[in-house]
Amino acid sequence: MSDCLFCRIVAGEVPSTAVHEAELVYAFRDLAPVAPTHVLVVPKRHIVGADEIGPEDGADVAAMFAAAQTVAEAEGIAERGYRTVFNVGRQAGQSVMHLHLHVIGGRDLAWPPG
Repeated sequence: MSDCLFCRIVAGEVPSTAVHEAELVYAFRDLAPVAPTHVLVVPKRHIVGADEIGPEDGADVAAMFAAAQTVAEAEGIAERGYRTVFNVGRQAGQSVMHLHLHVIGGRDLAWPPG
């Protein structure tokens, strides 16, 4: 989709800091990180959001989780733990209507804290 920010990032039209790339996915650093590691994993194919995933999207979603594991290993957060998050819809914080998985870690994310 020509007006989708993440589609434009995947196409190389908008700059990003790449962390990982595979056949079906692209991972890049979030511009407003909430932790020392905050990477977005997106399918290269446009899918609006997690609430629109269908059976035909299985390979893309599996590739997203595989990429999240690869990113966690590369960032050195796999052993200590990390969070993966899909925000679904604007009220949940989804600001770009292109499916994306947040990989967040590098600090204590336990809840409740302490």
